[in-house]
Amino acid sequence: MSVNELMSKAIIALDLDDDLSKAKTIFDEHKIHHIIIKENKKLVGIVTDRDLYQHLSPSIGTRKETYQDTALLQKKLNLIMSKELITAKASISLNEAAVLFHQHHISCLPIVDDNFHPIGIITWRDIIKVIALLYKKKIRQNE
Repeated sequence: MSVNELMSKAIIALDLDDDLSKAKTIFDEHKIHHIIIKENKKLVGIVTDRDLYQHLSPSIGTRKETYQDTALLQKKLNLIMSKELITAKASISLNEAAVLFHQHHISCLPIVDDNFHPIGIITWRDIIKVIALLYKKKIRQNE
């Protein structure tokens, strides 16, 4: 099975100069863990929900929120995003993708075309889901 068959093609992306408040809104509304960051349609970074919440005060959105807490939301994504990316083409196998996840300790793998435009994303959760379904199918066959 290739990554192309499993990757999410509904990419949620922001621009390099967008701020943390935009990312927070997307994470809150879409219940995702990764946002692709683009500049001129090319992939330049990834922001995870963990990256975001490491840079925000836990007081955001509460009665204890301060001006400084709110000001953090104006910080630009390019200041917190991961820039050294591990990417892949849509044609690689799930096994090859799993090796990349393991070797590089990553939680998502952006899938890019020849021009480095993001065309999809696959996460370790996607791969675990396939393994679990295959295992479940094997158990049923052995019953």
